[in-house]
Amino acid sequence: MRLVFAGTPEVAVPALDALLASDRHEVVAVVTRPDAPAGRGRRLVASPVAERAEEAGIEVLKPARPRDPDFLARLREIAPDCCPVVAYGALLPKAALDIPAHGWVNLHFSLLPAWRGAAPVQHAILAGDEVTGASTFLIEEGLDSGPVFGVVTEEVRPTDTSGDLLTRLAFAGSGLLAATMDGIEDGSLKAVPQPAEGVSLAPKINVEDARIDWSAPALRVDRVVRGCAPAPGAWTVFRGERLKVMSAPPAPGRDGLAPGEIAAAKNSVHVGTGSHAVELQWVQPQGKKPMQAADWARGVRIAAGERLGEA
Repeated sequence: MRLVFAGTPEVAVPALDALLASDRHEVVAVVTRPDAPAGRGRRLVASPVAERAEEAGIEVLKPARPRDPDFLARLREIAPDCCPVVAYGALLPKAALDIPAHGWVNLHFSLLPAWRGAAPVQHAILAGDEVTGASTFLIEEGLDSGPVFGVVTEEVRPTDTSGDLLTRLAFAGSGLLAATMDGIEDGSLKAVPQPAEGVSLAPKINVEDARIDWSAPALRVDRVVRGCAPAPGAWTVFRGERLKVMSAPPAPGRDGLAPGEIAAAKNSVHVGTGSHAVELQWVQPQGKKPMQAADWARGVRIAAGERLGEA
């Protein structure tokens, strides 16, 4: 089949590579978000998908909006049979959805109908899911509600961050997406409507969502830290400044600390929660690089009874 691949971030590149390597399909173009400012100089930078496509000598389309007439006209000229999608980052209008004969097929990083939305992996970790996965489905105008072609499952490990889990799903999902294209082409694969039960939503995690509530149980604190890593990054306040918390696993048996209270020893830092303590392992003070929590605590000289989370 003639394919136009739509995607933007690094997590979409493994799927693009899998399709480029296929001997059954031809990726004739990619659709990606426009170049965006990055770095200290805020220089415009192409998306990872755009960079990979340019390396492969493929046409790159960067519409400001997928409903732009010029983009739709060019897509009709290309006449793709199907448009596989991974984390493109913009809503597709019906005018675009109607162009390819086999529609737009999205690789979504959850077991649909669970975690429909922009942040499925983060929400799976926040909810304490033990198993998640990826699904391929036919895009329709609803939010991730189209019929499903296939799924692949993935265990959520106790120490997984969102970044860890998403990386594994990106590679596992790339094979699923390629197999889905094969099944659509030869007619062996039919999409099955999603069940009405089990729907959950995964809206984007914002900075305020990532603020740690030290009165929550240790298990919840750990999930927030892991679920928000690497972005937007869990955080708290110490002496009026923001402190990013990068690792804080539960420390069962370490009790007696009030929520947010810090207990610093030579080689360890514990913080009280609504249950038992967590061990603060890695932090990033405002304006500084990440560091081990014990080094941070020695540098700031924690006073007895000081707490995180207090302005």
